[in-house]
Formats: sequence, structure tokens, C-alpha cells
Amino acid sequence: MQKRWVDPVLNRPLIVAELQQSLQIDEVLAQLLVNRDIHTFEEARYFFRPDLGHLHDPFLMKDMEQAILRIEKAIAANEKILVYGDYDVDGTTSVALVYSFLKKYHPEIDFYIPDRYLEGYGISTQGIDHAHTHGFSLIIALDCGIKSIDKIDYANKKNIDFIICDHHLPGEKLPDASAILDPKRTDCDYPYKELSGCGIGFKLVQAYAQKNNIPFDEICCYLDLVAVSIASDIVPIIGENRVLAWYGLHRLNTEPSKGLAALMDIADKKDNYTITDVVFIIGPRINAAGRIDDAKHAVNLLIADNHDFAFEKGRVINLKNTERKEHDSNITEQALALIDGDINLINRKTTVVFNENWHKGVIGIVASRLTEKYYRPTIVLTQSNGHITGSARSVLGFDLYEALSACSDLLEQFGGHKYAAGLTMKAENITAFQQRFEEIVSSTITDEQLTQQILIDAELDFEQITPKFFRIMNQFAPFGPQNMAPVFITKNVYNYGTGSIVGNNHLKINVNQQDSTFFACIGFNLGEYLPAINKGKKFDICYTIEENVWKEKRSIQLNIKGIRLHT
Repeated sequence: MQKRWVDPVLNRPLIVAELQQSLQIDEVLAQLLVNRDIHTFEEARYFFRPDLGHLHDPFLMKDMEQAILRIEKAIAANEKILVYGDYDVDGTTSVALVYSFLKKYHPEIDFYIPDRYLEGYGISTQGIDHAHTHGFSLIIALDCGIKSIDKIDYANKKNIDFIICDHHLPGEKLPDASAILDPKRTDCDYPYKELSGCGIGFKLVQAYAQKNNIPFDEICCYLDLVAVSIASDIVPIIGENRVLAWYGLHRLNTEPSKGLAALMDIADKKDNYTITDVVFIIGPRINAAGRIDDAKHAVNLLIADNHDFAFEKGRVINLKNTERKEHDSNITEQALALIDGDINLINRKTTVVFNENWHKGVIGIVASRLTEKYYRPTIVLTQSNGHITGSARSVLGFDLYEALSACSDLLEQFGGHKYAAGLTMKAENITAFQQRFEEIVSSTITDEQLTQQILIDAELDFEQITPKFFRIMNQFAPFGPQNMAPVFITKNVYNYGTGSIVGNNHLKINVNQQDSTFFACIGFNLGEYLPAINKGKKFDICYTIEENVWKEKRSIQLNIKGIRLHT
């Protein structure tokens, strides 16, 4: 699919010049800082030197005092506490963190993860009944609960209190819980609004430690879990999340928990994990437990304090991930055949596909793959427990949630956000929903939104890519939403030598610019450009700069995102 290159915008040249002078760095690096709203030497120092002292006081969060008082009361009275969380990475890491910490001070504690297929997302009646049957009087809900008004009312009737720790957008009315920790509450003055669910759990633990004179060092051991949640839940990596991710990755690479260490060993990538590695290696394996079997396996792995037990749990989860990939591959292949075989589906501005036999646990992944292929709002539907259930994904700039809201009369329920959502409907509404969703999207989406973009940060000449430039650029990491790895454009380059295709249509070439040194390049899925660039003609490339490690030798490599041939 042809992608549209969006040229860099030069912002505030006077501030760029001042930063360049005060920091003694390349002008391009100064521009990258300004693009991230960093305008002064002090702000740059804060950005380049993350510090745990930059974390906000957890008691600035609305209801934090009530939450800690309720936990202290439960511990003093020897009440049974149930730590409850969602079945995805953010939920399971949240549960593992809070459970592991409180277990040190209160033995009357357990955890609960709802079954994806029998209970669905969030707080369930079955979970509350489980708590009541087993004598739990306090539930700490993590990564869910902010809209569970009826479920909390049900729990209150059974004399079960709730502390809700959520990061999703609240509705107009809040549940009647003992405490609700959510920075997105309109009445919450907490300075940072974009914490992950596990991040909220960490703030709860931080507050308890602060109140009870527990050294901060004793909760730092959980930062690897927080980093995994930040990466996997795709929250912005700026502000407080950047600090948590930076220290969490350091923990993950130097002294990870036994569970994460086992999972990394089994995955067979053991050196210097980045946010991207977490997203593609650790996250899918943890998610696979809940997608294919039971997410309790993931929590048991993450709370393990015995290496052999952790390794066995990691092995089981890795096998589940292999099974997940098989389902993913098969369903994606079927969905592609379904679309390619129907001219009406091909010409639409939406993709809505249904098969009653598709595995519910992987339809979200399939929706993402179809969005990558056709680049349009996409919904994959299957049948589960007598209902039609689906996962939806959007494209840059298009509000999927609003489009679903316009179809709400055809849905039993839906939830999510701008770019991803889940929904259920009756089987008899599928055709009407397909038509309505297509009409709504077609009338509101722009042609630009239907064309995938490559956002270019700056233009570079190869002579600017020095070891110092690369070293400073790496200090922008960890990269992620709102702090993505910079994409550069270099014009009028040549293929230095003869390129080749490796793997599955990946382009491997060396390029130079005029008399510059050459750089090794990899271009994933760009093999079709090889015949043209082997003819010795000039072309332009956009790319990220990364380190390539081969047999313990390190070198700079360009990861090509796009090629523009000269006519």
C-alpha cells in the first residue's frame, strides 16, 4: 500500500537556535526537542535525565486517602481482600503488582481474573459472587470498574466494598465505591492523566508505602511490571509514564522478576529489551494466557518467587502463544479471502467481516492486521455465548467510538476509545450494522484519513549521522506514543553496491549520499523496490536510526520506512 509522506514542520526557529547553543547539539536534535514541547535547557535536562524524584505525590490523586484508610482498616481487622483485574497485560500486571505488595503485609489476600468468554470484560456478577461465597469484604479492582455502576451496587448489597483503580474515561455518573482512583475524573487534580492501569496500581502501593514509612526502594522491584503495562497498553510515554518506563526497562534488563525473567529466557531474546521488544515479545505471551486459556496463568507467572515454578508457567504460556499465533494466522487468511472474494467488500470504506467459528480471543489481533492491509476502520465479528461479539480498530484521525455511537441502536453494548473498541449485537442485526457502519464512516471519513501516513520529523544529510548524534538521539528513548522514534528523510541517495532481498520480501541494501560514508539499511516488505534502485539512480528514503548487533559487533543501521524513486 502506497503511503503518504508528511514533510517535517520547522517549529520556533529562535528557540531551536537557543537550545542548540545551550546544549551544544545538532540543530536537528534541538528541533526534535522543540517538537516535544521542550524549550529550555532545564526542560531538556529533565527530559534526558529521568528521575524517580520526578514522580508525583500519590496523595494528589482524588480518593487516595480514602483508599489507603480502607486498606489499613481491612488489614487491622484481618478482613479478606480480593485483588481483581482484567485479563489483558495491563490487568494482569496490575493484579500481580498490588497482590505481591500487599501479600507481604496481609496474608488474607487472593486475586481474581474474570474469564474472557464466560464473564467478559470488567467486573462481573460471578466475580462478586465468588468474593461473597469466600468471605471477601474488600475488592481492589484494577484496570476496570469505572463504569460498573450496577455491579458495585450489587456488591454493596452483599456488604462488599470496592476500591476502583482505573484509567479509562468515566461516565457522567461514578460507581458508589469506597474510593475511586482515576486521574481522568473531572474532579481529580492529579497532574498526570495518562497512567496505565498498572500505573494506578503502583500509585496505590506508593501511597501505602509513603503512609506507613515503607522505604521507596521496597516498591521499585515492581517497576518492571509497570513498564510492561505501559508498553503493552500503548499509553503515552511522556511525563510520569516516561519516568516509570525508563526505570522499569532498566529493572527488566538488570534484575527482572522471576516470572518475567523466565518468559524472556523462553522467548530467547535476552539482551537490552526496549519498549518495542516488550510490545512484540513479552506482551503477546502474557495476553495469550487469557486469549486461549485462563489469564490466571499469567498472574501466577508474574507473582512467582520460585525459578522452577516460573519457568514451568512461562513454558505453558509460551505454548499458548504458539496456539494463539496459529489461530491468528488461520483467521486472518480466511478474512482476507472473504474480502478479496467480494467486490462490494473491496470497494467499501470499512471492513466488517463475520464468521461464527472464529476464535474470540484473537479477533482483535485479526482486526489490527486487516486494518494494516486495507487501512480503513475495521470490525471482526464472531459468535460467543449466544451473542455476536466483535473487536474494532480504526485509522489515524478517525474516531471509531463516535461511529459506533451512531450505530448504538443496533448494538447490545459497546465500549472502548477512539482507535479500538469492543461490541456485542444480536445476530439478526449484523447486515443492518454492516450497512449503517459503512454509511456513517463514508459520510465522515476523509481521503487523507484513508491513506496511511509516514510522519517525518526532520531532514538529514548522512554527514550529520555521527556517533555523538546517535548517542544523544538514543537518550530520547524510551520511545512510544507521543515520543516516537524520530523518522528522518534523506534525499538523493544511491544504492552502494548490489542490494538483495532477505526473508519475506525484505530489502537489504547499503546507501550513501554523494561522498558520504555508506549506511547499511533494512526495509521490511520493501523488496519490490530492488530492481529500480539497483539501476544506479538517485532516490529518497525516510527511515529511523537504530543499532544493529551482529556477533557482538555494534553498528548504526537505517530502518527504511519508505522509498521515493526519482522519475
